Amino acid sequence: MADVATATLVKNSRSTRSTIALKLLMAVTGLVFIGYVLAHMYGNLKAFAGHDSFNEYAEHLRTLGEPLLPYSGLLWIIRVVLLVSLALHVYAAVTLWRRAQTARGGTKYVVKKNKHSSFSSHLMRWGGVTLLLFIVWHLLNFTVGKVNVTGGATNDPFNLMVDSFSVWWLTLIYLVAMFMLGTHLHHGVWSAGQTLGFTNSARQRLVWKRAGLVVAVVVAGGFSLVPLGVLTGVISK
Repeated sequence: MADVATATLVKNSRSTRSTIALKLLMAVTGLVFIGYVLAHMYGNLKAFAGHDSFNEYAEHLRTLGEPLLPYSGLLWIIRVVLLVSLALHVYAAVTLWRRAQTARGGTKYVVKKNKHSSFSSHLMRWGGVTLLLFIVWHLLNFTVGKVNVTGGATNDPFNLMVDSFSVWWLTLIYLVAMFMLGTHLHHGVWSAGQTLGFTNSARQRLVWKRAGLVVAVVVAGGFSLVPLGVLTGVISK
């Protein structure tokens, strides 16, 4: 009996350490994405400065690191880091979700809402799936495939962006994705702070909740300004 109890304790201990490691992995990769989307959003807002400014920004991304790195070298490094971070983030999320489902099925209990639960927290799973699908489409639209649904040219970043967002249903897809991104960031920032041990006091919890809200509004709102600018004619060829 003692051997069985010891084995069980060791197994539970390993499982707990593994769960903590997965949560840390989600937090770190999540922070990587927050840094990226903030930088990407800032770059997108160059569209309000006009055709030349936006295209110069797009070209500058490809020349960063020269001559130490080849043309587009740093851009590809960033892409690889993001791709690896995305794979790890999704892996951790799916693994944690499966463990939660198994625990609920095994002990037959219902997880109750706590005072920190929010609308954003309940959208995390479906929001993540939505964002994953959107990322695939976004890459096909602007990076990998460069699909211009209007039939126009695809070799000019600014014109491709204007053509894409002049189509109402593409803009709608983009805005829905930005809403999901906002809710994901809102809860994600709070969750990352909690995982990293920065929410131990009432003041810290308040700070991280507000930080999550600010990041969500700034990022989702900033990204949404460009397609709305195209639709309203503020941004045009």
